[in-house]
Amino acid sequence: MGTPSPDIGAPDMEAPDRKGPERGTGGKLPERIARNLGERIAGGDPVPGKSLPTEAELCARLAVSRSALREGFRLLAGKGLIASKRKVGTMVRPRTDWNMFDSDVLAWHLAAAPTDGFVTDLFEVRRIIEPWAASLAAQRADVPKIARIHAACEDMVRFQGKANDLLDADLRFHETILEATGNAFLVSFGALIESALRASFQLSWSGSAHTPEYSLRRHLHVAEAIRERKPQEAFALMSELLRSAIEDVHEALLHRRLGLPKGDHFLFADKLAGDAPSSLRPPLGRKAKPSEPASRQAQAARRDLEEEKRE
Repeated sequence: MGTPSPDIGAPDMEAPDRKGPERGTGGKLPERIARNLGERIAGGDPVPGKSLPTEAELCARLAVSRSALREGFRLLAGKGLIASKRKVGTMVRPRTDWNMFDSDVLAWHLAAAPTDGFVTDLFEVRRIIEPWAASLAAQRADVPKIARIHAACEDMVRFQGKANDLLDADLRFHETILEATGNAFLVSFGALIESALRASFQLSWSGSAHTPEYSLRRHLHVAEAIRERKPQEAFALMSELLRSAIEDVHEALLHRRLGLPKGDHFLFADKLAGDAPSSLRPPLGRKAKPSEPASRQAQAARRDLEEEKRE
């Protein structure tokens, strides 16, 4: 079946229960096998076109039965990652054959650490879809949807320094815009790549190319264009938001590869809770009182934006 890949599938699984499929925190045993191998394949071990180790070798390394391993193989094959051929073995298929919209495949890429290529591909899809979605939302969004988009912006202001809540608000902002189009396919797009969107948000908030205040302003610009029923402006502003976001993501990946010290902008990547450093607290360039409601902060931000437009 080919030369074994080094260290693939460290024995982090227990042998299956003979009474039935093993269950645990990681799910059924075949699913855990698929995840273990899927993460390694997504990370390039082995690379497309190369063979997996033999079934006997993998069974020994994973401490699993041959039947469980084959079931794991079937899960991977169904997602387009591998193919088995007689007298050849089990090969990793080209990346172009992988189902990149599969939630497991996305999760495995993220667990293996996203590459620049993965991020570029993700943002290319987002830049094809989301600006048009923003334009349609400006034409079709009903009042409740517009209110939800602005509520997500206000939550992003409120939750600066609280990583999980901030990322939830950012995801809600983008998914609500997709919902506001009234197009069933666009609504499904957000659900399909939710894990990838969340990871890209985490990286973009942790990047150092732009400040958090800059990103918050970009989101609010888009929300205002949708509220004011300006589809062309919404398209352009969403395009700008994504352009700056991908710069932040590539910056974050570069810092990670080089092992550079993290500054304040990397607070979100560590998923830290609590208040942000003083350099991040003033939302949108304005010093806010700790007790000030987020809605007032957002109103102040809108005034700042109006002043910018006049200038």
